[in-house]
Amino acid sequence: MSEDVQQCQDLGIQCERRILQQLPSFQLTRSAEDWRPEHHLRMRRRKIVVAGGFCLSFFLGTLLNLLCVPGFDYNHHLKDRGTPLPLGQSWQDNELSMDLLKQLQDRYQEVIRYREHQVPVSAKERLLRPLERRLMDLAQQSSSEHNQKWESPKRSSSDQDILSLSHPSSKIDLSLRPPLLGCQDISKGTNVRYLGSGYTKAVYKLVLNDTVSVALKSVDFGGHDIQNCLKRYRTLDDCYRLASFKVVKEMILLQRLQHPNILQLYGYCYQDSNDISDTLTTIIELGSPLEMIQLLQSSWEDRFRICLSLVRLLHYLAHSPLGSITLLDFRPRQFVIVDGELKVTDLDDASMEDTPCTGNEDCFMEFPARNFTLQCSVDGKCQNMNEKRNLYNAYRFFFTYLLPHSAPSSLRPLLDAIVNATGELRWGIDETAAQFEKVLYLYKSGLYLSNVTYVPKAEYRQVQDVSIPEEDYRCWPSYHHNGCLLSVFDMNEAIEVCDNHSQCTAFIWMNQTTWTGRQLVFFKTGSRNLVPDQNKITYLKMTV
Repeated sequence: MSEDVQQCQDLGIQCERRILQQLPSFQLTRSAEDWRPEHHLRMRRRKIVVAGGFCLSFFLGTLLNLLCVPGFDYNHHLKDRGTPLPLGQSWQDNELSMDLLKQLQDRYQEVIRYREHQVPVSAKERLLRPLERRLMDLAQQSSSEHNQKWESPKRSSSDQDILSLSHPSSKIDLSLRPPLLGCQDISKGTNVRYLGSGYTKAVYKLVLNDTVSVALKSVDFGGHDIQNCLKRYRTLDDCYRLASFKVVKEMILLQRLQHPNILQLYGYCYQDSNDISDTLTTIIELGSPLEMIQLLQSSWEDRFRICLSLVRLLHYLAHSPLGSITLLDFRPRQFVIVDGELKVTDLDDASMEDTPCTGNEDCFMEFPARNFTLQCSVDGKCQNMNEKRNLYNAYRFFFTYLLPHSAPSSLRPLLDAIVNATGELRWGIDETAAQFEKVLYLYKSGLYLSNVTYVPKAEYRQVQDVSIPEEDYRCWPSYHHNGCLLSVFDMNEAIEVCDNHSQCTAFIWMNQTTWTGRQLVFFKTGSRNLVPDQNKITYLKMTV
């Protein structure tokens, strides 16, 4: 058999048949059918086909992965993404690119509308606030240098149609005036900290000169807006430009709309970032996030202040220089708190457009809990839709939770009327604002108190310049989480509160006032430990 093997090494299949025929029968451990030459040949060919198919699929998969389906790592993509196809080379053959260009044109024209709207010139220049003066002192030199180079941008007629531009610049400096702060101030800032991000923008905190904190807003390259655009259009430059128009629009609105309940714009900066030229960063007033759970635990006076701030803001937006403005993305997260005042921080989804109509059925407003149909005016526009949309959102997000609870009993009927009227949209913003101002007047003046002279249940002894450091008890709502710190109109109200609290045996006149001018009083459950404390007056309950 060995000689046969040596003689037919190169004869292939015929050799294998001869060898198989010479095998002794006792070596067969399988059936004769399994060892037939034809069966062996089929098995061998099958193995070759399987191996070849595996190699071919591996090769094709590797090729497709390299050429057509790249894995997306955001940070790596920003650094090594390569040069994207210029717009001018892709518009003619790509419908998606034409759609992206149309969106760019629409966003650009929207910004132009907000920028070129005529605003009445004020007879008196707006007074600067103390923080603005501090920022001006910090950036006086850099701002003066920038002012010499800065000119209000002039747009040619060709700029009105982006379709005439083969590759519109991402830097569209439509600012109405030179910035108070700029790129140099950002580069000199310290303690940069990420605060959060939304659908389009990311927000950071920056400390200037170790004294003043500001917020920085810029397009979030990892946000939903950019990522969804990249999945569809696959060009980072133009997806950034599309998203940056929202930042530009917000910057224009912050310059146009000047109100205490709108965040202030301090400046902006164009600089290269992530291989994108002239990325825009705005520098704005820094506020604290609005936490509804914390607000619910705060005093009624503070909660009323939040609602009053919101109503004053909505009244201004209804009568703004740009016309009636609605906040399309009206949610608590779009607001911040600055020194106890509510301020709107996100204006990129604000709109001054009126809703056109041919009949009342076109003026339909839909909300999760209920719907409204407004009237269609003779000029073909829904009457007060922007104003009413803002007002109902204020009712469902703020008024129902913050207004009535723990309010002074004499003010509750008026507050209930406000909540019910805004929930039914029976009042407009003018009447709502007037009712809020009425509540404020009654509260600040003490007219909400009963006209009946209160007769104290106990006598109180006054002790000057002392206080009680401990011996606290909790009450709600209180300015202090572990004690009972309330605001009162006068001494009579403080005595009445202490008489009505079974735990109260003393109270401290703090000589501190709230935003309404009311006095803060700390109520105590004991007076065993009196300590010296300047400008504090302690009143001890003597008889019961």
